[in-house]
Amino acid sequence: MTDLREKRAAEIQDSIRQILRHDWNPIGYAGNLPEDEYDSYIAPVYRILAGSQSEQELVECLYGIECNIIGMPCASMNLLRPVARKLLELDVRL
Repeated sequence: MTDLREKRAAEIQDSIRQILRHDWNPIGYAGNLPEDEYDSYIAPVYRILAGSQSEQELVECLYGIECNIIGMPCASMNLLRPVARKLLELDVRL
């Protein structure tokens, strides 16, 4: 049972990772982005997906990461809504 849960957790993390790399990508790197470039942001995104499932909370989370951690602020929070919606489509049940 634990192995299945760990496997499922890894799948969820990878799904979030792929969306962050391909759909969010706030540094705008068009080259071969390291696979783990945004891994440190998976946990806060997952907490929202598993908890409130709020699009606005996801948008604010991603915007906060861009502004306060990465230093590459998005021109508008509304530009992050498609990313938040895509994340919300994920099944994050363990």
